Amino acid sequence: MANLLFYKKPVALSTSVHKDTKITPPGDDYRFARSTNSVILAGVEFSEAAKEYPIVFAQVGEAIAPVALLGLRNEENLFVHESGHWKARYIPAFVRRYPFVLAEAGELNQQMVCIDEGYTGFNDEAGDALFDNEQPTPILKQALDFLEEYQRQYTRTEAFVKRLQDYGLLVSLNAKVDMADGQQFALQGLLAVDEKLLLQLSDEQALEFFRSGELAWLYCHLTSMGCIASLVDKIAEVVKVDF
Repeated sequence: MANLLFYKKPVALSTSVHKDTKITPPGDDYRFARSTNSVILAGVEFSEAAKEYPIVFAQVGEAIAPVALLGLRNEENLFVHESGHWKARYIPAFVRRYPFVLAEAGELNQQMVCIDEGYTGFNDEAGDALFDNEQPTPILKQALDFLEEYQRQYTRTEAFVKRLQDYGLLVSLNAKVDMADGQQFALQGLLAVDEKLLLQLSDEQALEFFRSGELAWLYCHLTSMGCIASLVDKIAEVVKVDF
């Protein structure tokens, strides 16, 4: 899974190149994400995401990151309706920030604001302007504020994941999925927190998770594993429709 999953043509946002660019926001149309079976989550999202998605940990580039499973098979998103409507109450921030994104650039890995020029809502004629006399318009300011907060929360999440790794709490997720038609397959390449190892933490280590507010994240993750069964039910619903 790559950080730019559904970004077809990400380019740096420029006051000169995009001075006349306008945007029509995606609104309730999330078809751009219909082939994405997982998205990165920030820890602050766990409490809401855990109610509807399994939260697991996966290799993202060179790092381990928490992700929300949107499907159990490749290029499968069970939460995007044919019309584009998102079929869940909570929509992950990774999805909501589209078509804007922060990307690393240069040798110093500086953060750069990018847009997906492949997004059909960008044009020079209709919609809301991105710039006014080379200054960000309200709609762009809102997007930039969202990206800044997302990055701040994800930096905190990276520290959380590092602590999980340092304490040896992440183990391979050995889960087999039984389909309604009798087929069975395993979820591979995913990690989860081992609750037994969690309970073996020293008082000092456990207090560290508690004081940071991350103990709640851990139990949201563990509770969310029950949502795997709901994904199986969603697959069965799709099969019935296809039949």
